[in-house]
Amino acid sequence: MKRFAQLISVLDSTNKTNKKVAALTAYFQTAPKEDALWAVALLSHRRPSRPVTTTQMREWAAEVTALPPWLFEESYHIVGDLAETIALLIPQSTSEDPPSLAECIAEIIALKQQPEAAKKAYILKQWQQLNTIERFVFNKILTGGFRIGVSQKLMTRALSKAVAIEENLLAHRLMGAWDPQKTTFDALIITPKPEDQLSQPYPFFLAHALDEGFFEQEDPTAWSIEHKWDGMRAQLIVRKDQLFLWSRGEELITDKFPELQVLAKALPNGTVLDGELLVYKDHQIGTFNDLQKRIGRKTVSAKLQAEQPVILMAYDILEYNGEDVRAQTQNARRALLETLFQKYQQPALPLRLSPVLFFDRWEAVAAEREQAEVKRSEGLMLKNVKAPYGVGRKKGNWWKWKSDPKTIDAVLTYAMRGHGRRTNLYTDYTFALWEEDQLVTFAKAYSGLTDAEIKQVDRFVKQNTLERFGPVRQVKPELVFEIAFEGLAPSTRHKSGVAVRFPRILRWRHDKKISAANSLADLKKLLP
Repeated sequence: MKRFAQLISVLDSTNKTNKKVAALTAYFQTAPKEDALWAVALLSHRRPSRPVTTTQMREWAAEVTALPPWLFEESYHIVGDLAETIALLIPQSTSEDPPSLAECIAEIIALKQQPEAAKKAYILKQWQQLNTIERFVFNKILTGGFRIGVSQKLMTRALSKAVAIEENLLAHRLMGAWDPQKTTFDALIITPKPEDQLSQPYPFFLAHALDEGFFEQEDPTAWSIEHKWDGMRAQLIVRKDQLFLWSRGEELITDKFPELQVLAKALPNGTVLDGELLVYKDHQIGTFNDLQKRIGRKTVSAKLQAEQPVILMAYDILEYNGEDVRAQTQNARRALLETLFQKYQQPALPLRLSPVLFFDRWEAVAAEREQAEVKRSEGLMLKNVKAPYGVGRKKGNWWKWKSDPKTIDAVLTYAMRGHGRRTNLYTDYTFALWEEDQLVTFAKAYSGLTDAEIKQVDRFVKQNTLERFGPVRQVKPELVFEIAFEGLAPSTRHKSGVAVRFPRILRWRHDKKISAANSLADLKKLLP
């Protein structure tokens, strides 16, 4: 624990990538393998199940510090992070060598089955014998992930340097649902067994938003064009007559879409497809709102499958006849994908091939982009025909050119404190639109303003509060903002009757009074 806490301290104290990579590399080279495995797990967002609730931790911390609950809560809101708040408030009162990282996590896992009194006694003991940074790390293991500016890609780069294994190969080995309690560092990283990788997906390749000046620099004939489907990115794997479906967030979602199981027999073993899960009914692509009715359901009834049937819209192939084909060019992989579809696709299967387009003028590409809403897409994907399938968000070969966002002018009605470095500022906002003479909430947004504008709004919120609800303040409805969003759909779960996707602040409308803000009727006119 001491060694890992020192690592976290270094990572949290610098913005320099090379320094973070050096610290991680040194840790992986010197830490016991049991600790190194758990470090990889924690930094790739795999943590043990919580043995206690955050409410219990807050109550116990307030008790130990002898602070009134309201003062502890106020401190928490100012700091913005429960793990850090407790680490700062509780002094070290005893001194013992902390357990190793692996031993500490084993104790936390065992704690899950203990009665509340035993949990409290164990946690209080750790709080009082660990120093501040060790206590912070301990609390983070209890409560969640480490937000310290270390991406999985950066961690993988450091691990590659430490074990002398190629980075892309390591990225693949770290994909999937591996469990640090059921494997070892060597079995996962150094010498993995093929049978343990049966369900393992490949790292997803991600696109960048189109750079300014792209069209002046690039020849359109060097790029394939596809629509950017508005669904859920997924990777479909068929190996040894079994089907596995992974989300981009590395969640195994096979059981959420049972209608795709027929593809285990329809497609040959050794097939891995990259594509988009879409609702597809009566030969029409549904909206993302339709798909949301399927996402997150613990059980998927036959009725729901019939009402919102799902397909995979495939646009790339990563494994063909058991061979990793990611190094082949975009055009070569597309030829393999089309060959697969010619051999195995049937109209009744929940599988479609995403159309690919080629143009010799950028004006024609722009005209195709204008068809995005009609075709139920978010815009276009531009892919270099000579590019391999990369790892992560590597700039240059895949670009996304999304449709221009929809916008509407709305009134600020509520504000909440931010997180991290913005805990002292009100940065999370709720916006409303007119319905007759009432303002009705329709969206929340927290990005789009400059630092100077955030400070101005924060000052307004503090001076114009009508009511307080914990960290939330209701404010006088005086400020108007232009809100942008990617799409919208009817919704019975929202008071406005409309759900908007990816709302964000486009600009502060200093030139408008609240009477000039838009109405819910204006918003509903934008429904597809």
